[in-house]
Amino acid sequence: MNSAFERAIAAFEPAHWPLAVGFSGGADSTALLAACALRWPGRVVAFHVHHGLQAAADGFEQHCRSTCERLGVRLIVHRVDARHAQGESPEDAARRARYAAFAEMARSGEGGVAVRSVALGHHADDQVETLLLALSRGAGLPGLAAMPAHARRNGLDIYRPLLGVAGAEIREWLAGRDLQWIEDPTNDDARYTRNRIRSVLLPALEQAFPQFRATFARSVGHAAQAQQLLNELAAQDLESVGSPPRIATLQTLTRARQANLLRHWLMQSHGCAPSAAQLDQLLDQVRACVTRGHRIHLKVAAGFVERKGDFLHWYNAPPSPKTSL
Repeated sequence: MNSAFERAIAAFEPAHWPLAVGFSGGADSTALLAACALRWPGRVVAFHVHHGLQAAADGFEQHCRSTCERLGVRLIVHRVDARHAQGESPEDAARRARYAAFAEMARSGEGGVAVRSVALGHHADDQVETLLLALSRGAGLPGLAAMPAHARRNGLDIYRPLLGVAGAEIREWLAGRDLQWIEDPTNDDARYTRNRIRSVLLPALEQAFPQFRATFARSVGHAAQAQQLLNELAAQDLESVGSPPRIATLQTLTRARQANLLRHWLMQSHGCAPSAAQLDQLLDQVRACVTRGHRIHLKVAAGFVERKGDFLHWYNAPPSPKTSL
């Protein structure tokens, strides 16, 4: 057992069984599914999300069915409408639809399969791309922390056991196993920032800093640790300020702690994150809120934050019509 890929699989142990592997048919998820099925025969299922965004999507599903038949793995397919709304990132819309589909497949218990653990094939190159994408957008600590190796989402344990393995090493493992995979044609589309990072920046980093994957991973770990501390502080502050936040109590905190608390409240209670500009505007309004008649009504994420009496409330805006890619 010499390869980084094999060591990563050996070190991986999900908390609950059976284990579902998010299976797109690409090289990374194919390798992860095959390795998990080999290590835990009869205890692994495959989740495939049919996004419906490409003409080839039906072919992707058929390929996944053929691969699962060969591996002796049950395949569960969920079809979603992953089209993005106007002004929304197509990648973000597809990602949200995908995670919602995982949760739905886990809840449905199709074929008597009740799932609580899902493994995804994100690897070291994906992690670097996520970090660079966050930097390009001026992200804070949550963005710089990139993707966690283990997280809870929609009641599921989400695992990424390959974050320490380079994409090339995964394909090397696949090469000797006569397993075919799909090359998603959108991976070559230069309209997507992530694809430009992959094709231009990663080769340059490889040449200039051969150990960049390991060093970037350390920076990601530091950011994740710092964010954990901020989350713990926000949870403590939220206990005293209340949920929804009482404005007068919120005003007793420093601006930085107000920002930290409001981000935490919006994410934990409403599953949304404000932009930097939206949060700054909200903080200005909280500071100016010194009279009973002061009105607060601000766009935040997909909804609005309003003052109602002594408290701040967030409510969702009516959804915009979706547009196709």
